[in-house]
Amino acid sequence: MSEMRTFFKYVIPSILSFALSGIYAIVDGFFVGHNVGDMGLSAINVAYPVSAVLQAVGTGIGIGGAVYYSISSAEGREKRARDYTAATLWILLISSVLLTALAFCFNAPILRLLGAEGELLSLGAEYNRIIALGAGLQILSTGLVPFIRNYGGPLYAMMSMVAGFITNVVLDYLFVWGFGQGLAGAALATILGQGVTLLFALVYFLRRKMFTLRIGLSGLKNLSGSVIKVGISPFGLTMTPNISLIII
Repeated sequence: MSEMRTFFKYVIPSILSFALSGIYAIVDGFFVGHNVGDMGLSAINVAYPVSAVLQAVGTGIGIGGAVYYSISSAEGREKRARDYTAATLWILLISSVLLTALAFCFNAPILRLLGAEGELLSLGAEYNRIIALGAGLQILSTGLVPFIRNYGGPLYAMMSMVAGFITNVVLDYLFVWGFGQGLAGAALATILGQGVTLLFALVYFLRRKMFTLRIGLSGLKNLSGSVIKVGISPFGLTMTPNISLIII
């Protein structure tokens, strides 16, 4: 019975967390659709794959690192566990810098590849420009949540996601409906919502003394391959539904 209780203690918050991470664009689309109209809603749909990639990268890296962190902790190898935490944080930071640059510099070409042109391209670029600048918030927030869950805080992980989601809804209402900022306001609400989730995660890391970037270059190289190798699977699983939407 205790095993069953533990199982649902982790599973239910995890399901809710994944569900919340996937409906940011739906919330943005709701407010933008009513304020900007059909073209604004279409732009959100065309631009969304960029956000999906950012979240999938963070999820993949985070789960990859959290798996090895849990294995090392279970084996009583605390130094190894901290090294995996540091390696994962460095991978998340490096990925944030690289993807911010790529998403910002290739904003228009990416949208053209997805089929945007004319006004749709202009609106989509307005949305993704801000999403690109806040890419680090999305990657880091989705990357740290798996660590919190594996450390024994599935409910806290869920609450951090809920806090970010509520922030997104409130700011969407203020920026899009209240201030009439359109797609730029929706994008800003999204990244600030992710920022709140990241803030919750950092508070947890610091209170539990989990946050560390101390790892040598050789150690980072050795552990990064393992983290990325395991992270490919959750990255792919997260992206698969979005690939179907892109094709449609």
